[in-house]
Amino acid sequence: MVEDRTRKIVITGVLSALSIFLGMTRLGFIPWITGASLTIMHIPVIIGAVLEGPVVGVAIGFIFGLFSLIQAAVAPTGPADVWFTNPLLSILPRLFIGPISWLVYVSLKHWKIPALISAGVLGSLTNTVLVLGMIGVLGYLPWVALPPLVLGNGLPESIASAILVVSVVSIWQQIARGGQKEGSAL
Repeated sequence: MVEDRTRKIVITGVLSALSIFLGMTRLGFIPWITGASLTIMHIPVIIGAVLEGPVVGVAIGFIFGLFSLIQAAVAPTGPADVWFTNPLLSILPRLFIGPISWLVYVSLKHWKIPALISAGVLGSLTNTVLVLGMIGVLGYLPWVALPPLVLGNGLPESIASAILVVSVVSIWQQIARGGQKEGSAL
């Protein structure tokens, strides 16, 4: 019990630190042809939720969102960054990435790779749809401008997310099993 709690705290801390590192170094943002950068900042949230559950996902999502808010206020890189000083845009949507990813993974976990792919894709799209939806609700952009962003940025982000989630979680689970293949005896 204590071991489980300690592992959850450590994984939450490490993946939150990774999110902060990706944001501070801007390695979490990839220039893209649409003019808006692709982000991989949500991937630690998805990985944390898949490995340790929805509460860990919410915690890492909160750290991701809080860091987005701070970065937007302290070191904006573009005119839209000021929008992310609003916690309804920077924090609230990020709280749902982990629980949705976890729910998808748990629902499909009998098929490991499809479960990880689905968690990666739907976790990523949760971020995209909720952030863009909040941009629409807050009136920062007209609703008609949002679908091209979902297609132009959301789909490539979800593909990258699926690849990275499958890779990292599979490697992590292999390490956790001590390098043994599933079903093999000690």
